[in-house]
Amino acid sequence: MLLEITQEELTDALERTVTEVLWEARVIEPPVDAVLAAQRLGLALVTDTQAVHRGRCVRLAAGAESMTTSAILLAPEERPERRQWTVAHEIGEWAAQRMLAHLDIAAEGEEDPLRERCANAFAGALLLPRRWFLADGHDLDWDLRALKPRYATASHELIARRMIEMPAPAVITLFDHGRRVWRRGTEGLRVPPLLRAEEDCQRQAHLSGKPAEADSNCDGAGQIRVRCWPVHEPGWRREIMRTEVQECEYL
Repeated sequence: MLLEITQEELTDALERTVTEVLWEARVIEPPVDAVLAAQRLGLALVTDTQAVHRGRCVRLAAGAESMTTSAILLAPEERPERRQWTVAHEIGEWAAQRMLAHLDIAAEGEEDPLRERCANAFAGALLLPRRWFLADGHDLDWDLRALKPRYATASHELIARRMIEMPAPAVITLFDHGRRVWRRGTEGLRVPPLLRAEEDCQRQAHLSGKPAEADSNCDGAGQIRVRCWPVHEPGWRREIMRTEVQECEYL
């Protein structure tokens, strides 16, 4: 059944579910606080110091024997953005059945891998709702540093990953300590090896700790625009690069 569903149908079901959940949680603008949303949805948040995983959505007994309530068990987490993503993911677990219903699919059970896929996609879509993120991306010229305060509960990497789910053609590359970790493009875009302009831009951001930008001919076949943002912390140097396609046959 899943093989018969198009990517457009999956995306539509995901975004419909996110819109419904945000409305029920009375969230009307970013940033989306997943913790507050969970509480408004009636999900109890319980810290579990013995937890093996960061989060888990469970059913707990509530008062009378016949009554239960949904709860999210959370492992202790120091980074607020990770806590936000974990809670958003578990809200996705809670709402997975609703999303599958939009697709006319019946989940096989609580451990169904499809539920996990839905929850992973849901977390990013909840913290970065498409209808707001797409508009803000255009208004802010897809500037990662400008988008981060607007979507403060999402990590820089999650914002970058959400960018390539938008229709604006681009390639996103993430580097840790100067090493490329992943490189992906928007749907239908061929992703080439790193171009010289990209390598130079990343190196500049890595060494200076400041955003770098470059415009370049793509071997005479068109233009590309490269921007690289450093996300540096003590002991950790990460850069996120966005390469925008401007009629370049190699991208």
